[in-house]
Amino acid sequence: MRMISKFIIAISCLQSFAAFAVPLSEEGLFSGRVSRINREIKTARIKVDFDNIKYLNAKDKLEFWDERNDKLRCKSFIVARTAEYLLLKVPDLDYCVKNLNLTTGAYFQFYSEDLKNNILMGKEVVSILLKKRMAINGQMELRNKEIGAHTDKVGAINARFTLLRTKLEEEWQKELHALDEDRSFSLRSYKDLERRRDEIDQKLELYKLKDENLTLDRWSLDPKFYYKK
Repeated sequence: MRMISKFIIAISCLQSFAAFAVPLSEEGLFSGRVSRINREIKTARIKVDFDNIKYLNAKDKLEFWDERNDKLRCKSFIVARTAEYLLLKVPDLDYCVKNLNLTTGAYFQFYSEDLKNNILMGKEVVSILLKKRMAINGQMELRNKEIGAHTDKVGAINARFTLLRTKLEEEWQKELHALDEDRSFSLRSYKDLERRRDEIDQKLELYKLKDENLTLDRWSLDPKFYYKK
């Protein structure tokens, strides 16, 4: 049994050395402190403080090691996550406790290839969003210029129509003045014609003729008895 245990440890060490030989990307590297260990269900709660924790998801795989000795590493995967804590499932918890001194308060370095991939994907999304934002900003600037030019356009239209209204009012007054002159002329003509008619009426009255010079005079109550005189 001891030989088997040593063989397993040796294999683990070789895997750790192989993993260490691969350069680690900064996108997948972070640190944290153990706040609680549950040996019965082989979980460890880790207190972390970095903004990119939002790119870690349940079932993402992690490696962690003591920063004083990065040659021995333990593997785990995320069970749950909050804004400040990670709940890790550590299958080889006893090995990690024994060889990495996995205890409450211990400080470890963590690496996740899933975190690196998620961050790279997030960078692509951010790049796309920045391009879209730049395009929208360009459209906003154009619309803002149009809004700013609105006042000038309103002023130009008001000035143009004020001029047109002034000319229209001038034409209006001219037309009204012409109508007044026409009315005055018609009124003067009417008065002159009326005066001339009255003169003619006076002359007609003056030169009025009767059909005969004799007039009928009734000398009796009987209407049949008239005589001319």
